[in-house]
Parts: sequence; structure tokens; C-alpha cells
Amino acid sequence: MARLHAASFTRGWSEAEIETLLAKPTIKCVTNEHGFALVQVIPPEAELLTIVIDPAHRGQGHGHTILGQTLAAAHNAGAATLMLDVDSTNIPALALYRRLDFTQTGQRRGYYRHADGTQSDAVLMARPTTTPNTAR
Repeated sequence: MARLHAASFTRGWSEAEIETLLAKPTIKCVTNEHGFALVQVIPPEAELLTIVIDPAHRGQGHGHTILGQTLAAAHNAGAATLMLDVDSTNIPALALYRRLDFTQTGQRRGYYRHADGTQSDAVLMARPTTTPNTAR
């Protein structure tokens, strides 16, 4: 998981960081052979901490599948709403979240810092875990 996270983010999470998260009772992990998602559930809300798809398998629907499973896992754990933040420059992720009916709830200016020294905003998004639009 750490290798896959490092291949996907400027500052990937270490094995120790992932192990620490997975040890928490509020953390749910959804996986398939091409990626994973970690969500923290503290009813009535859940927060998507990360979603990662192997770069070699992006654009094939795996993110959609894992995110749908994550919504179901959050709902089954008692969450009514799933929240997340995403880099405003991450166009594929924004498109995925919008396809699954996430709506923008806010913005954090200059939240993300990139390796080249530039900054970008975090787009805050949320949606109910019970909305049936996970099949598209």
C-alpha cells in the first residue's frame, strides 16, 4: 500500500503511517487488485482519507468501483455523509467525484504544496452515503 501511495502522491504515506491508520477502529479499508481507499468513519460522518489506483490501471473504472464500495462501507458503519478534499488540479479525481454526485462544500486556498514549490487549492466535497448513484 505504501509503494502504491508513493507512486501516486508527491508525499506518499510510509508503511508505518498506513499501519498506524489501519490499527484505528474508526478506519475502514476498501481494496481491490488495482488500488485501495482508506476512510475514517465517526458517525454520522465519514472522511475519505485517500484513494489510490495503480497508475498502470487508471481510467478503467477501478476508482469508481472502489469509491462505490467505500460509500457502502461508510454507510454500513453508520455514516450518513462522506466528505473528502481533493487537489483542485487533479482533474480526473474531480471528474470521478462529480460523476458520483459529490458536491463542492468549500475550498482551502493554497492547501496543497507541490514538489516544484507551487501551491493549489483543496476542493472540499461531500455527498450522502445512501444516494443510489454508485452504479454509473
